Amino acid sequence: MSAPAAAPVPTPTVQPIIAAIGIGKSFPGIRALDGVDFSVLPGEVHALVGENGAGKSTLMQILAGVYRPDEGEILIDGQPVVFDNRRDAEAAGVSIVFQELSLVLQLSVAENIFAGRQPVGRFGLIDVKRMNREATSALAPFRLAVDPRDQVGLLSLASQQIVEIAKALSVRARVLILDEPTSSLTTTETERLMATIRSLRDRGLGIIYISHHLREVFEISDRITVLRDGRYRGTWRTDGVTEQEIVAEMVGRAFQAVSGPYMPRAFGTESALQVEGLSRAGQFADISFTLHEGEILGLAGLVGAGRSELAQALFGLTQPDAGTMAVEGHRVRFRSPRDAVAAGMGYLTEDRKQAGLFLAMSLAWNVAAPNLKRFSAGGFMRDAEAREVTETYMRQLRIRARSVEQKVIGLSGGNQQKVLLAMWLATSPRILIVDEPTRGVDVGAKAEIHNVLLDLANQGVAIVLISSELPEVMHLSDAILVMHRGRVVARFAGGEVDEDEILAYAAGVGGAPIAGAASHEDMA
Repeated sequence: MSAPAAAPVPTPTVQPIIAAIGIGKSFPGIRALDGVDFSVLPGEVHALVGENGAGKSTLMQILAGVYRPDEGEILIDGQPVVFDNRRDAEAAGVSIVFQELSLVLQLSVAENIFAGRQPVGRFGLIDVKRMNREATSALAPFRLAVDPRDQVGLLSLASQQIVEIAKALSVRARVLILDEPTSSLTTTETERLMATIRSLRDRGLGIIYISHHLREVFEISDRITVLRDGRYRGTWRTDGVTEQEIVAEMVGRAFQAVSGPYMPRAFGTESALQVEGLSRAGQFADISFTLHEGEILGLAGLVGAGRSELAQALFGLTQPDAGTMAVEGHRVRFRSPRDAVAAGMGYLTEDRKQAGLFLAMSLAWNVAAPNLKRFSAGGFMRDAEAREVTETYMRQLRIRARSVEQKVIGLSGGNQQKVLLAMWLATSPRILIVDEPTRGVDVGAKAEIHNVLLDLANQGVAIVLISSELPEVMHLSDAILVMHRGRVVARFAGGEVDEDEILAYAAGVGGAPIAGAASHEDMA
């Protein structure tokens, strides 16, 4: 396929801060990078895009000192360098924020930001007051309302992401690598991050921006480089290429928009899940809705609105203080996720790394894990059946892996997300809760996951969809509940609302909380 018909990128007139030349890297059975070139200039945002498994994260980990390349070289200010570890890269001014956070959840915010380089006093002891003060300064650009003494593990994923970014900036980096930095951020937090990036660019930093959100890429970047299957496809000025042309280079074919307008669908009249007055102190209150067979119910809201906490209570991970639930007309009380699974429910968690996947286990084992009865007999695993089912989902979801026996930890973040989806599809759920189902996946995989969810709904599966991407919620949902501070503040039928109105309600300026149950017909 030919390159996009765009203006060629002129040869830089200034020396790059960092340049990768002819980088090659292989892992057992996989050629991850093959002769890749990449450079970052002072005072620019250079976006790196490509499908999951294209080699983006591998290249960035080489630049950040996590891996050493098999071929090629890295130049800093035109001089060859060798990074044996992350500390070497940071000493050279290169800092990275990983897609999968690297925080120590048991430590405080300040202890994470200054891990391994805590300020010390005159007697060599850690100056805790100074550390907390400097942590507050590092977080100030994001206006994050947390105490530096707070334990990181008790923060939301969005807040943890901001702490990770503040940690990377605190080492006085010359090159800042951001790998999917907005995957857990709200719209407001994303805007603050963009403002911070522009400020850093204006101060002369070179910023590498990796994101599957092409709208962000075109908003913030000066140049865009595309990788496909570990190979360099080209570099273009952002103002000289279109989003459609970049997507075509990423996937190797023409591609249409992922999240189009809502298309009305027919779904059942029978209740799959009915919730009445469900409450849990400090998390959500008086939640009522009816979800029908084959219906997709979208939950919109900002981080902290209580959507994920509600999902956890629906699935038996936590216990509500009040209210009732009924599955297919039968009153239920789930004391554990096992009860929920037995009732035909599946739950795709937003945090695949900590709560969703068995990273050290194989793809086949992960797919079998939620449904061991199906894949075992007499206390022994039916390995052949587990492998066969996993291979089916590998093809259906285009999971890039060497085989079903590969450990999940070795997959890219997007491919891990697809394995998480395959796990729950294998249980043949009648009710499926999906929390951020396309977080960290590329545009092609996002469309595939959307199609899978729509196919499931058309087969009668009732779906609760939680997503921070409003176009995704609006594209898929037959009904939308908007939450603010743990309460439902608005209800809409699919196709009857725009992003601005949802955001207004989600921010608490669109109306008062709504009490009482409502079906899709009530919203029409």
